[in-house]
Amino acid sequence: MYGRDPWGGPLEIHATDSATDDDRSRNLNDIDRAALSRPLDETQQSWLLGPTEQKKKKYVDLGCIIVSRKIFVWTVGTIVAAALLAGFITLIVKTVPRHHRKTPPPDNYTIALHKALKFFNAQKSGKLPRHNNVSWRGNSGLQDGKGDSGSFYKDLVGGYYDAGDAIKFNFPMAYAMTMLSWSVIEYSAKYEAAGELVHVKELIKWGTDYFLKTFNSTADSIDDLVSQVGSGNTDDGSTDPNDHYCWMRPEDMDYKRPVTTCNGGCSDLAAEMAAALASASIVFKDNREYSKKLVHGAKTVYQFGRTRRGRYSAGTAESAKFYNSSMYWDEFIWGGAWLYYATGNVTYLDLITKPTMAKHAGAFWGGPYYGVFSWDNKLAGAQLLLSRLRLFLSPGYPYEEILRTFHNQTSIVMCSYLPYFNKFNRTRGGLIELNHGDPQPLQYAANAAFLATLYSDYLDAADTPGWYCGPNFYSTNVLREFARTQIDYILGKNPRKMSYLVGFGTKYPKHVHHRGASIPKNKVKYNCKGGWKWRDSKKPNPNTIEGAMVAGPDRRDGFRDVRTNYNYTEPTLAGNAGLVAALVALSGEEEASGTIDKNTIFSAVPPLFPTPPPPPAPWKP
Repeated sequence: MYGRDPWGGPLEIHATDSATDDDRSRNLNDIDRAALSRPLDETQQSWLLGPTEQKKKKYVDLGCIIVSRKIFVWTVGTIVAAALLAGFITLIVKTVPRHHRKTPPPDNYTIALHKALKFFNAQKSGKLPRHNNVSWRGNSGLQDGKGDSGSFYKDLVGGYYDAGDAIKFNFPMAYAMTMLSWSVIEYSAKYEAAGELVHVKELIKWGTDYFLKTFNSTADSIDDLVSQVGSGNTDDGSTDPNDHYCWMRPEDMDYKRPVTTCNGGCSDLAAEMAAALASASIVFKDNREYSKKLVHGAKTVYQFGRTRRGRYSAGTAESAKFYNSSMYWDEFIWGGAWLYYATGNVTYLDLITKPTMAKHAGAFWGGPYYGVFSWDNKLAGAQLLLSRLRLFLSPGYPYEEILRTFHNQTSIVMCSYLPYFNKFNRTRGGLIELNHGDPQPLQYAANAAFLATLYSDYLDAADTPGWYCGPNFYSTNVLREFARTQIDYILGKNPRKMSYLVGFGTKYPKHVHHRGASIPKNKVKYNCKGGWKWRDSKKPNPNTIEGAMVAGPDRRDGFRDVRTNYNYTEPTLAGNAGLVAALVALSGEEEASGTIDKNTIFSAVPPLFPTPPPPPAPWKP
């Protein structure tokens, strides 16, 4: 029998192959059971089972790790979405117009600060640095102190000329350097913000380098000290050339410049010079070698002043006439305070906190000039400087009593500056008359403005909102307002609408009493009397001595812009130093004002452990 093969071939069926189901079943049992037990491959299984649905793998093999497929998908998706979002934001930022916030212009105090510092460049003596930034000045005084055989000094080149002349008065010059250093110690961040920190430190070093030449600064003890270079006395009718009789550019000086020394009785000068060197050592504390040299010099000269008692101006007529010192006890406290801060040596603190020292300095006297801080009287500044110690370190017994007294006296001084009290008169324009109507009032007003601002900042830093004047409480803002009114007066907010800072504003003195500024730099050397024509000229100065604060108006707010009247138009180192200190204290944006450096001044002071007070006396019935 033949049948059809569905695959295309013949299919032959034999009758003999026909069998029952039982026969087939038995035949199956005869099949090789080993063949059935062999596993089938995937292809064979697909033939038998047909197509099956494969399950998705739950994990993804990344080679180094195996992670869940779900986590992998979410992670990749998040990264892609974040990248798209970042790209979108970047696109928006690049396409949207930019509006840069302009840096606010500097305030008037900062502008004035730049100018007031420049005055010191114009007053430099010696070989000037390349970038002195005063085009009409040159090298001068290069023979100062040289050729004096047998002297204790080698040369006295350098330092600063005092005012409109070419004399180097070391007493007010030392005070000026101390004031600059104090302002840097308290307001270094403000100097930095104004871009003047490097400049003011260079000015201080110019002064201290000179001071180290005025005595044997490497010795532990000395017997002599230079007090002055140059001469200016014309009272005897002498026509000998000197720094006041002649009217010459400093660069053209050809007359003899004598050196004045003291070998005893110059305690005030020595202590003030110690203050200048000690305060500068804090300014230059990062320059350890130079700072150490300054400290050693300060110790030496202070000890000299302590052992050789007397006023430096008592022995020389010129010093008594131009910069007479009223006493030396205030300088003892002032210089000792700076030495304590510079060294941390408690011996200095013990000395200056003795009640007898404060009594001799006039801390309890009162009087018409009490609270007037100047190149002569340092008491108000010294009391504020020691009030700082009480406010921030509170050393306790045995110093607390006298420090509290200094603090209370400082508060009284601040009260006397306020217009609510009648200690000092004011001009109609608002200028405080700290020197009671005498000429040259601006330097005293600038000093008071600095002390008031600094005390305000001390109280703010100590979280104290104000202070008491009798029963009345005044906030620290009152002190800052007083300081602003005085400095604003100097800068032009006065009845004459005149700025007394040369170069600031549009209206300022044009006939400043200053030799270098009044004689043109035209390659012509004018001799001693040849320069008189420039002194007496009615024309404005050919050179602008930018940043010079002139002496100021009279008690009626009047001012005469006349070169020959130094009581109106002459600037001084001491006056400008106080102005610089006040300007930097007030400078900066309103919200940034009041920022002092609380800690730098204490960098050498060790931790203080107050001594327990003595037990009370035994009870007696």
